Amino acid sequence: MATTEVKVPDIGNYTNVPVIEVLVKPGDSVAKDQSLVTLESDKATMEVPSTVAGTVKEVKVKVGDEVSEGAVVVVIEAAANTPLPPAGDVAVAKSQSSPAPPSPQPSPASGRGGESGAPQAAAASGRKADIECQVCVLGSGPGGYTAAFRAADLGQNTVLIERYATLGGVCLNVGCIPSKALLHAAKVIDEAAHAKDIGIEFGAPKIDIGKLSGFKDKVVAQLTGGLAGMSKQRKVSVAQGVGKFVSPNEIEVEGKDGKKLVRFEKCIIAVGSQAVKLPGFPWDDPRMMDSTDALVLNDVPKRLLVVGGGIIGLEMACVYDALGSAVTVVELLEQLMPGADADLVKPLATRLSKRYAGIHLKVKVAKIEAMKEGLRATFEGEKAPQPQLYDRVLVAVGRAPNGRSINADKAGVQVSDRGFIPADKQMRTNVPHIFAPEHGLLQHHAGDGAP
Repeated sequence: MATTEVKVPDIGNYTNVPVIEVLVKPGDSVAKDQSLVTLESDKATMEVPSTVAGTVKEVKVKVGDEVSEGAVVVVIEAAANTPLPPAGDVAVAKSQSSPAPPSPQPSPASGRGGESGAPQAAAASGRKADIECQVCVLGSGPGGYTAAFRAADLGQNTVLIERYATLGGVCLNVGCIPSKALLHAAKVIDEAAHAKDIGIEFGAPKIDIGKLSGFKDKVVAQLTGGLAGMSKQRKVSVAQGVGKFVSPNEIEVEGKDGKKLVRFEKCIIAVGSQAVKLPGFPWDDPRMMDSTDALVLNDVPKRLLVVGGGIIGLEMACVYDALGSAVTVVELLEQLMPGADADLVKPLATRLSKRYAGIHLKVKVAKIEAMKEGLRATFEGEKAPQPQLYDRVLVAVGRAPNGRSINADKAGVQVSDRGFIPADKQMRTNVPHIFAPEHGLLQHHAGDGAP
């Protein structure tokens, strides 16, 4: 029988692209267009599919090798009566936006490549499963949905658990995306104000909060809707509700339609983080806000106190300043954006000090009292200001991982006191078939399948 060399195709200007996964071994039967190896550049993940159906005779690369256009990755002995590709024809790489056709899907009781799954542990709860799958992903943020789509592209029966009505997690729904939409509006207002420096003068902006909020919501809806379409295209099942482990191979999802039991062979934990709420503050008062509340834009407060001078706090401070609020920022440490290069922060701090009502460093908010006329904040520190009244207070002192809110102990997964889930370089937790993204450092704005 004739043999065919499958080569790395034209991948643009990239050379020495690492091989991150070899999907076949000598003796395997492969279908035409079945993925053989996976390459990863700094821009995309690409899969090299087979150009013919047949049997793998030789694998020319291993994980860690670097390849360029024209390199032979696999030699295939073509099946009888299979037409060979034209001379010089090579495989077409698949980017993340155009995934390779999946390999034939294994049966639910087996893992990819013939690995045995975990059906022997499946009935740990003694209950009948409502949903069974090979891969379960808990949380649909950037860590979760990319993992789910990748698993589906590899032919795995995949279920994605998300507590919110739309995919995308904190980042797309109440984090990076809506905040950047509002920052765009703030930038337009700022640029219009400075246009007079070059001889173009506009009148004072008129803010329509309803339309501005609608613009933000439209941006979010476009992206979350795109994720829903990609999920449907890949046949990734979505279970909406709060997911918690009940055993090493089961997660109970509680949603508006009641409780469902998801039984899986492998699980990826991508439950992200939640805003930290400082104790002792009157959180039952609607004038108190975390970063999620600040994106709602019910009104523009005349006086806004931002507790925390990090990235999230300053982003929302910029938005509300542009909309007309008198903004005061209080930071416990000695500079804004703690941890960033002081030389880079200095010009930003100088600029903001001219715009904001006040920036107080090395100052602590000791107490906030809810009063009829406003929220009264009391401060502590060497240069602490006198107690003042504010119309709203935004607390943006960081985010905490959700690792301790998913009953991980019932799956045997170790979780730190702070809620982080330790994992090795292959993102494996201490339970071999359960994984966590980013080596256990739950992503800052990742999806949130947990409460």
